[in-house]
Amino acid sequence: MSDVVEQARAAAEAARAAADEARRLADEAAARAEELAKALEQPARTSDPEPTVGADPAQEPAAATPQAAPATGTEPPVGATAGTTLGATAGTTLGAAADAGPGGGPSGPLGEASVAAIRDGYTVDGSALELGALVNGDPLPDVQVRIPLGMLNRHGLVAGATGTGKTRTLQVLAEQIAANGVPVFAADIKGDLSGLAVVGIGNEKLLARTAGIGQDWTPAASQAEFYSLGGQGTGVPIRATVSGFGPLLLSKVLGLNDTQESSLGLVFHYAERAGLPLVDLSDLRAVLTFLVSDEGKPELAELGGLSKQTAGVILRELITFADQGADQFFGEPEIDTQVFLRTAADGRGIVSLLEVPGVQDQPEVFSTFLMWLLADLFNELPEVGDQDKPKLVFFFDEAHLLFSGASKDFTEQIIRTVRLIRSKGVGIFFVTQTPKDVPNDVLAQLGSRIQHQLRAHTPDDAKALRATVSTYPTSEYDLGEVLTSLATGEAIVTVMNEKGAPTPVAWTRLRAPQGSMDPMPSAEMEARVASSPLLATYGTRVDPDSAHEMLARRMEAAAAQAAAADAQEAAAAAAAEAEKEAARAAAAAAKEAAAQAKQEARDRAAAQKEYERTQREFEKAERAAQTRRSRSTSSRTSTSRKTDDPLSELLGGGLGGSIAKEVVQGIFSTLRRRR
Repeated sequence: MSDVVEQARAAAEAARAAADEARRLADEAAARAEELAKALEQPARTSDPEPTVGADPAQEPAAATPQAAPATGTEPPVGATAGTTLGATAGTTLGAAADAGPGGGPSGPLGEASVAAIRDGYTVDGSALELGALVNGDPLPDVQVRIPLGMLNRHGLVAGATGTGKTRTLQVLAEQIAANGVPVFAADIKGDLSGLAVVGIGNEKLLARTAGIGQDWTPAASQAEFYSLGGQGTGVPIRATVSGFGPLLLSKVLGLNDTQESSLGLVFHYAERAGLPLVDLSDLRAVLTFLVSDEGKPELAELGGLSKQTAGVILRELITFADQGADQFFGEPEIDTQVFLRTAADGRGIVSLLEVPGVQDQPEVFSTFLMWLLADLFNELPEVGDQDKPKLVFFFDEAHLLFSGASKDFTEQIIRTVRLIRSKGVGIFFVTQTPKDVPNDVLAQLGSRIQHQLRAHTPDDAKALRATVSTYPTSEYDLGEVLTSLATGEAIVTVMNEKGAPTPVAWTRLRAPQGSMDPMPSAEMEARVASSPLLATYGTRVDPDSAHEMLARRMEAAAAQAAAADAQEAAAAAAAEAEKEAARAAAAAAKEAAAQAKQEARDRAAAQKEYERTQREFEKAERAAQTRRSRSTSSRTSTSRKTDDPLSELLGGGLGGSIAKEVVQGIFSTLRRRR
């Protein structure tokens, strides 16, 4: 029930708002009708045979032609369609009548009050860029459309379909900015911006056009410096180191996903902490290869490690990137972005033109490189706040390439840079085909809008047209129709005035460049580049001692250390084996010695036993001999020698004693020799 009540309340509020809007528009229509009545009271010129708008009611519908039907620039609120249409139609008719020509016919969609408001809105007290004259049917030379010079750091947008004059508008802006002493940086995508450094050539058609918008056209050339990405093309080479480029921009170029981008950031963090300068792509590949090797894995353990699969993806993308020639963009000497802030001896700003004729082959490299230049400027320049004129105006051509496929982090960095670089005195103009190519958060930061013709040939084009119309302030134009009918060199303009408020929307015929609209001849451009004082500093690539060389030495040292460790380990193993062999030999010798000692002990025991046996036998024989001698002595006198006992006689005699002694000495002598 409460939902129904809320819906009813919301519907009532919407109806009330629609009624208020319809009432307001009706009041405006009544006021303009009163103005028309006053205009009709004035007598018509007799020389004009055609009736005035109010004289013949049949002519009134002709005054409200589709081109002249104004719109607010936004979709009308629900319920206010009739009122809006009524007010818009009446306003267009009245405005046309108010600006009626000699015959009373309409001359444009704006009334005198609106023309006066535009004239006042674009009146500037200080220095300003002259964009062109208001178009109200025909150009009005007395109503000039300008951008205050001090508002250029509020950024801007130049948009329009291909062939509608965006490049010439960029040239007009660059020439005037430089003439006011402000340096300019711009990318020359098609090569035809280089003509601004050549004096323009007038012709009857050009002079007629410029006279019609109140431009006092005089030919003039701007001071220009030509650059190229990594030396590819004609110009002083612009290079950046990989570490200076950073992981976020590099991830955008390589097309990495969030996980791979995070891993690449980890690699950059490790390289910085380890003192490994990342100068070119070979340095980054060397660090990646090292970190997934057995030697490098422990280095990232405390930081979470690096997946071998992720490292493989990044390495493959880096190799492909290098094969496309992008490795020439990275290296030293790295360009000092301060060179883009130079002024000429006469006080004019120098226009720095980046020649990138092959951008269609490497669009993301080009756009991301321009973003690196902006980021580097942001990091290097001091805070200056609002000034009478900016320190640099940066034109970001083909801006849709920058945001195509951009990650969330990358887009956030662009938004942050655009938002904050204003305080560094840098203005940025994005040049693209339609405002929808630029994210809304970036678009919201752009104070100046120069919108060339848009086309609505497809449903997507029509949707983009409606989205573009909805971003403009309220005006009396039917922007949906006007934007599709603008001629080449015309645009819908709204900028910020000196007080920072948006100016009225103005249909503008833009000024013509003072420089040549044809490209500079290649021979002349090469001669200018060869004479540039910057060529001596940045012309020759150098290869410093960086991560690739450092890791190569580290790996060689590690290999030598590993070889030494292997040799030491082999020596230790050989020593251990020798010790084992010596121990085995000692054990065998000890065993043999023990066996020999045991054998000797046995031999000594046997000898001792033999000695003891012999001794016993000797003693026995000695006793027997003694007994026999005793018997012999006792019976010598009474008994004659009847028995023949040779042994007794032998042992008992002197010769027997000598033999027995020799036997004993022989036994002991043998024992001593064996010991």
